[in-house]
Amino acid sequence: MENAVVLREWFDRVDAAGTGNITAPQLQSALAVGNLDFPLSVVQQMIRMYDFDRNGTMSFEEFLALNKFLQKVQTVFSSLERGRGFLSLEDVYEALIKLGFSLDSPAFYTVCESFDKSKKGMVRLDEFISIFIFVQSARNLFSSFDTTKQGKVTLDFNQFVYCSAEAEYI
Repeated sequence: MENAVVLREWFDRVDAAGTGNITAPQLQSALAVGNLDFPLSVVQQMIRMYDFDRNGTMSFEEFLALNKFLQKVQTVFSSLERGRGFLSLEDVYEALIKLGFSLDSPAFYTVCESFDKSKKGMVRLDEFISIFIFVQSARNLFSSFDTTKQGKVTLDFNQFVYCSAEAEYI
């Protein structure tokens, strides 16, 4: 309960105008204060993942759901980083498995390459969260087409275009 009070105070400080909602730029700035440096596109995806009323902003209740998600991902990161402040690619692979994702090597390395800013195979927390958001969003999109739940989809051209456009926002 105390955590909810602290989160409410934090949320209200970010929502300086008192609208009851925070925007992606507001959330991005607030996360940066905590050393979580995300591109605006990743913050927008965070909001889309938990924007239950689809108004493009984040209410306090939606923020609580996002916070729960971020805590889960941070706990897995912390269990593997061994005081180094980063995960090796092997650690990232293990972390994704712990979080319920098993990617083949080409998919895994392609995703890591996209989010590893230093290109040194040392993935910081904000990069790891970005990877997880991408993989979770990709799974959600894939699942919307995998109606038989067999892990395979067949797309016509229009569906492929839709997926390609959605991937721009993942």
